Amino acid sequence: MTIAELTTARLMLRGVTMADAPAIQKNFDDYEVIRHLAARVPWPYPEDGARQFLQTVLPVQGQGRWVWAIFLQTAPAEVIGIIDLRRGDGESRGFWLARRLWGQGLMTEAADAVTDYAFDGLGFERLMLSNALGNTRSRRIKEKAGATFLRVAPACFVDPAVTEHELWELTRTAWAVRE
Repeated sequence: MTIAELTTARLMLRGVTMADAPAIQKNFDDYEVIRHLAARVPWPYPEDGARQFLQTVLPVQGQGRWVWAIFLQTAPAEVIGIIDLRRGDGESRGFWLARRLWGQGLMTEAADAVTDYAFDGLGFERLMLSNALGNTRSRRIKEKAGATFLRVAPACFVDPAVTEHELWELTRTAWAVRE
């Protein structure tokens, strides 16, 4: 199933396809990108890890799960990250971005577009969000979105030294009135 294409000032987001596997593999196979993700992500990352990921995602695309490939508008051929939206069991959103592009506000831009779509296009009432404790970049995206910090809880990450995550809630109302 196809999902909505989203554009921002600097980005294009479209549903992932199997053709995206090489660029995903290239940009995701980086411990600094992966270390704050859930421990279900294998490390070392397998040579066909992106293909395996896409094989699990594509059959459910648009059916309670939406996975967008993120592209710079100036380089529309290379996937630079992924943003994932899920319905059920605490509607959630997750993401990663190629390390060379960190610190430019690109993931905030992508997350804002997907959050708009979740609330306005799909009718979500809330998103439950999390980040590894100490992942200040991910935390900052939630703060800017108007999410409410709920608590710290135990969690398992690729980096075994990280054993807790922060849990957040972003409601449709909070999103609508953010600054």
